[in-house]
Amino acid sequence: MQESTASYKRILLKLSGEVLTDSQSFGIHQEACKKLANDLHKIHRAGFELGVVIGGGNIFRGIDLRRTGMPRTPADHMGMLATLLNGIAIQQALIALNVPTCVMSALECPKVAEPYNWTKALQYLKEKQVVIFVGGTGNPYFTTDTAAALRASEVEADVLIKATKVDGIYDKDPLKFKDAVKYDQISYSEVLAEKLQVIDATAVALCRANQIPIFVFHMQRLTNQSLNELLIQKEAGTWVNGQ
Repeated sequence: MQESTASYKRILLKLSGEVLTDSQSFGIHQEACKKLANDLHKIHRAGFELGVVIGGGNIFRGIDLRRTGMPRTPADHMGMLATLLNGIAIQQALIALNVPTCVMSALECPKVAEPYNWTKALQYLKEKQVVIFVGGTGNPYFTTDTAAALRASEVEADVLIKATKVDGIYDKDPLKFKDAVKYDQISYSEVLAEKLQVIDATAVALCRANQIPIFVFHMQRLTNQSLNELLIQKEAGTWVNGQ
């Protein structure tokens, strides 16, 4: 792990949709949107070029509907649409803070979001707009983790950071097992070989192919610390890099 964040200019942040629920079990909570917008504003003020990929699990999980017999393709389409709702909510919360931002969707819905375009995404990031990528990859059978790795690769992000409910990657679920052991650093290949579930395997493989380091941490830390501090603190999360 690097001791300096000077080389980290362009960040791709992957967020779970649950970050917008606050105390609710589902939906979009306005106070949670405001809190997230404040955290993103802090990253923006620090000078980072910031892209965000948001999940949709707070509104809809395709896997739940598939269990009832719905084919995976339409179930995944519904999940992708849920991310669009979340992206608009985050955008409006950022606009209220005067943060320049846009929503780019892999699913074309031009009246509410700009269709994803690689050239424009790069331009917006260079202009220091926060770019919120929604609609997943635009295709079923791919997770929003994979969408985050894809966008990170396309825009040549310096690091993919994933905010979770735990403070890194463990050898087993720390919410279920008290003896779970946390990794401070682990290779892409070890994550894949040990089938660690914190981040999707396809996303890990894509980051490995493009040599994009992954940093997994607890979302709450962004409220209390700067991103610069998080990226140099060994105990703040888990780094995935190397081979």
